[in-house]
Amino acid sequence: MDLIIRNGTVVTPSESFVADVGIAGGKISAIGRDLSAPGAKVSDATGKLVLPGAIDVHTHLAMPFGGTVSADDYESGTRAAVCGGVTTVFDYAIQRKGKGIVETVEARRAMAAPVACADFAFHCAITDLNGGSILDEFSSAVAYGVPSLKCFMVYKKEGMMVDDGTLAKILVRAKETGMMTNVHAENPDVIDMRVAQFLAEGKKSPWYHYLSRPEFVEAEADVRAIHWAKAFGAPLYIVHLANKEGVEAVSKARAEGHEIYAETCPQYLNFTCDVYKREDGRNFVCSPPIKGADSRDALWDAIRRGDVMTVATDHCPFQQSEKDWGKDDFTKIPNGCAGIENLYPYMLGAANEGRITFNKAVEVCAANPAKIFGCEAKGSLAVGKDADIVVYDPGKDFTISAKNMHSNYDHTIWEGVSVRGYPVQTYLRGSLVYDNGAYVGTPGEGAFVKRAGRS
Repeated sequence: MDLIIRNGTVVTPSESFVADVGIAGGKISAIGRDLSAPGAKVSDATGKLVLPGAIDVHTHLAMPFGGTVSADDYESGTRAAVCGGVTTVFDYAIQRKGKGIVETVEARRAMAAPVACADFAFHCAITDLNGGSILDEFSSAVAYGVPSLKCFMVYKKEGMMVDDGTLAKILVRAKETGMMTNVHAENPDVIDMRVAQFLAEGKKSPWYHYLSRPEFVEAEADVRAIHWAKAFGAPLYIVHLANKEGVEAVSKARAEGHEIYAETCPQYLNFTCDVYKREDGRNFVCSPPIKGADSRDALWDAIRRGDVMTVATDHCPFQQSEKDWGKDDFTKIPNGCAGIENLYPYMLGAANEGRITFNKAVEVCAANPAKIFGCEAKGSLAVGKDADIVVYDPGKDFTISAKNMHSNYDHTIWEGVSVRGYPVQTYLRGSLVYDNGAYVGTPGEGAFVKRAGRS
């Protein structure tokens, strides 16, 4: 063994127990009491929790959107990730007309590989079927290690939306080839109608971003996507679920035995739509928007009972000057917020406060993402798995500020939010990359994660 993390409380989705964790060659080699090995380095974790590294399955790094590019690139975004205990980051590679899936992913992989501070994987967002050739490429994408794709049910004007017919074709082909279909579910026509109405009435504050796409606009698309998935017997993963009616539709479909998965994000669990009435409301503009308290409560309930199976971030921050473009017109605000460094601390803080268990936090942030998306070496503390490990101090108080984060943005919606407990160390495949507030890794040591398709 190269390293022994001694006497911490090991947390899995099902149990917690005091043990040593032995690491050799970047893998977990042993878990037990009183481990020893000649020459092994020993790190004392007495009084702390030892957790699997989190997996953020929803980010947009260096993404062109809204007339600019998201503030975090592959280096700064993954650096921030490991400093928050996230050891694997999924990014969305956006396929464009004439481009293939593997071609699209390889271009992004080439950007990430030289600078990534965390391990990384990709989903491919399909925007055009290229006359059907994209459907023919699903099997080769699975073999390449990218067995998941995304369909935007919105962003028609931006050329990113797929219509229902295209979504149906993708669901059918994904089922045949072992792929998972992810959907961003909102109704674009109702959004456009309401935006036009508000602009004509001179209603341009960030509050009208929320009112242009409130609960029922998202819910309709959730129900529609679930309907098609049920009709074709295809698996479906709903990203950034934010509304109560959508939660109810997911729960009903799962109770009926359908393979429907839902993800939510920390911003939907912590804030309500009232943030859009704040002076800095433009900073909270994301899509889907943050909803009302009933939806927030429904999401927490669904996490506890297992119907919302993952929590990810939709990390897509912009600089304050760019958010300010829409200070007087919500339609000009680049959509997206920060969160990659806050995911694990926030969910573990919720566990520390008794809102969920630590086991549940590990389940939704690590184990379930790994299982759903084919990360066979990730997501759990078990012999043979990658030694992606977070040491967490449950007694450490931490107040979030842009000044103590490790991203490239100059503001955060989490400014001033306090969490009880905080990660003090992060190991990526056995290598210490974060230590008590400081990034101590080397950019470029993150590796591409080749994922398994669905059987």
